[in-house]
Amino acid sequence: MKIYFAGSIRGGRDDADIYLKLVEELEKYGEVLTEHVATIGEEDMSDGEIFVRDLEWLTNCDAVVAEVTMPSLGVGFEVGVAQSLGIPVLCLYRPAPQRRLSAMLAGNPGIHVAEYYSVGEAAELLGEWFPA
Repeated sequence: MKIYFAGSIRGGRDDADIYLKLVEELEKYGEVLTEHVATIGEEDMSDGEIFVRDLEWLTNCDAVVAEVTMPSLGVGFEVGVAQSLGIPVLCLYRPAPQRRLSAMLAGNPGIHVAEYYSVGEAAELLGEWFPA
């Protein structure tokens, strides 16, 4: 299974440590095409090169897991593309009183949104979502 992991890069790196742990969990279920999201910011590539590379990975993956707590235009775009291609999408979200998930994700019947409060809870959700 090829898994596309999406998380904020330019929108903010506050959750990079969580991304790393999620990628480690995802590797139990398949090849994570975008593990760099957890370990680095932007690479020494042009915006166009990043777009072409990421779109290629996205169109060739079997599933998308997006950590959507930190708002990101790029992650929203990736989720929309995946949905339009019929690729299953799981959005993981840590709720808090001062933030709300976009209605375009929370109200979308075509994607699965799951709330979590710890990486352990997220790991359980991944285990339930991915086929055994």
